[in-house]
Amino acid sequence: MNKEKLYLYWLSRLPGIGPISLRKIRDKAGSFQNIYNMEEKQLKAILGNTGTAETILKGKKKLGEMGEEYHRLEERGIKFITPYDSQYPEKLRNIYDYPMTLYVRGALPLLEKKTVAVVGTRNCSSYGRQTAESFSKVLSDCGVQVISGLARGIDSWSHKGALSGKTATFAVLGSGIDCCYPRENLQLFMKIMENGGVISEYGPGVRPYPYQFPMRNRIISGLADGVLVVEAKEKSGSLITAELALEQGKEIFALPGRMIDELSAGCNKLIQWGGMCVTSPEQILEALGFQKGEMLREDEKNIKGLANIEKMVYSCLDLQPKSLEEVVAESGIPVGTCMSALFQLERAGYIRAVGHYYEKKLRV
Repeated sequence: MNKEKLYLYWLSRLPGIGPISLRKIRDKAGSFQNIYNMEEKQLKAILGNTGTAETILKGKKKLGEMGEEYHRLEERGIKFITPYDSQYPEKLRNIYDYPMTLYVRGALPLLEKKTVAVVGTRNCSSYGRQTAESFSKVLSDCGVQVISGLARGIDSWSHKGALSGKTATFAVLGSGIDCCYPRENLQLFMKIMENGGVISEYGPGVRPYPYQFPMRNRIISGLADGVLVVEAKEKSGSLITAELALEQGKEIFALPGRMIDELSAGCNKLIQWGGMCVTSPEQILEALGFQKGEMLREDEKNIKGLANIEKMVYSCLDLQPKSLEEVVAESGIPVGTCMSALFQLERAGYIRAVGHYYEKKLRV
């Protein structure tokens, strides 16, 4: 199979030949090596007088260069995995346009562990950032592998949260395996390689072209048991991931938001489509089959140390800011006592003040 892998590597590196085309070409020719050995007349007989046939004919002269590149992958710490290898993720075999090539730095997600994709908008709010980081930390602490796309915003914060937990996190790139995009995430890229893995269907040197990112989303959803969308506009790449997950029969989780909030429009739409509305990571864990005893969060453990008045005030708050008047009305506690409790909660790091409003600070 080593020679066949070399020819698959060569063919996959030619422009304009995607995973479905690769499978069809192999089915018609019998093997990837046969494709290379065919003369022009024979090749055009099975593929037709098409652009693909011309690309292959012109690409034959690149085999030597590609062969050298292929044999250097291992020394560069890059694994090259195909559907014909035992290491190929079983979950990916179940999607229609499964990738014919996977480049991996680090490890692949373990089949025996649950995996959740946490995705969302690049231009996230403070609420979205906190939620992505907190949920991912809790999931990771409970043994769930977190997967995302290393993009700015929600993706980055989900990886950061998972890295502070106990279980590996994985990034699927929309660029070549050696290309960290965006560059500002290089340190995060390196940490993920050391504490999980970086995955791409694109080989070394491939730049991050826009059309590649929707393609990589099918790998994110394909590797996951469920997809959590934290914040997303009505038309966004995160919804593409969720739609792919729905087609693949995966669980969809969405964080609800206000009707007037543009960043929540996509999540609210997913809930309308039948996605599970979640307001805590425990709901995701329960949907994945975890037992109650495995889900106790750090803030729930620590809250036991608060005074009763502080617990009452804390229970009235959530991640959307509330005014002092609202907290007083909900708790039934006098204004002075309520203000004192809010001060103590803020001082202890349980809540934050946003102007004259108060919100829970996610603690993990």
